[in-house]
Amino acid sequence: MKNKKKITRSWMLYDFGNSAFATTIMAAVLPVFYYDVAAVGLDENLAASYWGYSQSIAVLIVAVLAPILGAISDFSAAKKKFLRFFAFMGIVASILLAFVGEGDYLLASILFIVGSIGFSGANIFYDGFLPEIADEDEIDKVSSGGFAFGYIGGGLLLTLNILMILNPSWFGLPNATVASQVSFTTVGVWWFIFSLPLLKNINEEKKTAVKREKSYIAIGFSRVGNTFREIKQYKQLLIFLLAFWLYNDGISTIIRMATIYGREVGIDGNSLIVALLITQFVGIPCTFLFGWLATKITAKRALYITLYAYLGIVILGYFMTSATHFYLLAFCVGIVQGGAQSLSRSIFGRMVPDNKHAEFFGFYGISSKFAAIFGPFLFAFIGQITGSSRLGILSLIFFFIAGIILLRFVNIEQGMKEARKQSASAGRVEVKPK
Repeated sequence: MKNKKKITRSWMLYDFGNSAFATTIMAAVLPVFYYDVAAVGLDENLAASYWGYSQSIAVLIVAVLAPILGAISDFSAAKKKFLRFFAFMGIVASILLAFVGEGDYLLASILFIVGSIGFSGANIFYDGFLPEIADEDEIDKVSSGGFAFGYIGGGLLLTLNILMILNPSWFGLPNATVASQVSFTTVGVWWFIFSLPLLKNINEEKKTAVKREKSYIAIGFSRVGNTFREIKQYKQLLIFLLAFWLYNDGISTIIRMATIYGREVGIDGNSLIVALLITQFVGIPCTFLFGWLATKITAKRALYITLYAYLGIVILGYFMTSATHFYLLAFCVGIVQGGAQSLSRSIFGRMVPDNKHAEFFGFYGISSKFAAIFGPFLFAFIGQITGSSRLGILSLIFFFIAGIILLRFVNIEQGMKEARKQSASAGRVEVKPK
């Protein structure tokens, strides 16, 4: 590969760019725009339901595609090509959202689904590059750096877009609706610009060519089936995946449901936006902090700290009654969110065989995507049958406690030995078309 620092910086800059989709489109601007503009004329409950269905469809499609795309990527040595394809899919969908107007809820839903598939699909291959660009003793630092760059990039553009929406005249725009439409375009442009260094500077590791006798789709499905069977050989990796599935379910639910929960307890929209910015910018130094902390006390112990902190966050959320409480909650989430995500990714990356990076990160992606389904469902179900969302948020304690318990059984060093043993026996191959 080229200069190591240049490659690492290019990898991190991609997160700097694509995180704008997560902040502006997934979390802050599009949900409000969808409700107030795209779904205008619909019953309020129906508008909210359509937005929920859009999210669920996107999550399910990505969850199904993740292992297949990962397997095809590994077998064809084409992570970079797939990353480019899905990134451009998300970029184009973001820009096209600018053309959504009043009553165009169906178009908005379709573009959001396509954009989400592009965003998540590209991340599978982006994550798959981590073990290739980072040495074993630097993987925690590089992974944390990627998340921190994401916080910076997503936060900066979100700040600009919020200023544009709150004060459209400052930017020569007639109103907040047009400002919101322009903000979607800025996401696509921002994402494109900061993806260029990665696409230019990062290349696949060289692999020995072998003859391909089946289509990539057939290879992909075959590899997925094989992975379900082979993953039993990686006991530590499997235990960690189960633990990750559980505690990340809780984390994902907090991220996705915090705004709705805040509204229910009477917190105004501007306060919710300020809280989101607090989380974003507190997360920048704290993600680096946990990357450093992992080098001092091990990644596993640092991860424990974040999970115990989330238990406290859930309890705080149960007793929350004011905007001040919500700010405190956002501050606490900002401290540990990036650390929990980056440490999980680097621990997982340590135990992945060299020749199965994208394939196994596909399974990792499945865990995080399905986590976006079960946690919110439990939150909503308990809130519905009890009449209190406070009990719904309290139910998240189960996910964190169960994840912490399973994590105690993970031996990372043993998992690394298992991965090295399998890599040595399997070899590394490249498949090219006939």
